[in-house]
Amino acid sequence: MIFGRARPRVATLFWMRVDHSSSARRWYLDELAHAGPEHLDPTYVAGYDRKAQVDPTPDLAYLRGLGLGETSTFVELGAGTGVMTLAAARLCRRVVAVDISPAMLAALRRAAEQLGLTNVEWVHAGFLSYTHQGDPADFVYSRHALHQLPDFWKAIALRRIAALLRPGGILRVRDLFFSCDLEEVDAAVERWLQRAAEDPDQAWTRPELETHLRDEYSTFTWLFELMLQRAGFDIQDATYSDSRIYATYTCIRQGC
Repeated sequence: MIFGRARPRVATLFWMRVDHSSSARRWYLDELAHAGPEHLDPTYVAGYDRKAQVDPTPDLAYLRGLGLGETSTFVELGAGTGVMTLAAARLCRRVVAVDISPAMLAALRRAAEQLGLTNVEWVHAGFLSYTHQGDPADFVYSRHALHQLPDFWKAIALRRIAALLRPGGILRVRDLFFSCDLEEVDAAVERWLQRAAEDPDQAWTRPELETHLRDEYSTFTWLFELMLQRAGFDIQDATYSDSRIYATYTCIRQGC
């Protein structure tokens, strides 16, 4: 998909490492250890986009309707190979891609250079260690990354996101959030698993989804929404999938 390209205003492509001295504490979670070993494997990363099948067009159009444009600073947390980052870079003044995986960031950097994008910064960090520099962000975006953190750390991550946004700034987050009641979990999960792919090169298989459920940290919508509110966000929109497995939130940082 081709997007109208805004004039680049920042002629830099940065690699920035985690500043452990200022942004992390010794008791903080080691996000790299929770990233999943596959995300650190260059071979896996090379086929990730085909497997994930991410189309940034709907979210990008939605955010444009909320004011995303050529004066915006856009931060993607858990950027992966940068599908959304690269699409946003064609519209925004400044785009920052944050990910804990060096292999993911290397793929993103190659793609940005091939496209000739000059307004993208990539930062080797996570939700708990990214330190924003410069003007506050206008938009923060995260897709299928927060589930790497247990709920205690999700809440802290959300508060850190609120701190890097300007008052009135927008958080758009999509992940595996269960919108079912506790007594519905078994049935909802089994329906989801039955729709898993058979070919691991094309999409997520049942064993992979089972691994996610067992080893990662998806949560319930009714817990996550309390976290958002406690972190300083007003929820403007919440969309739950028919499967009751996924949810997408649009939130505004309080204080505007």
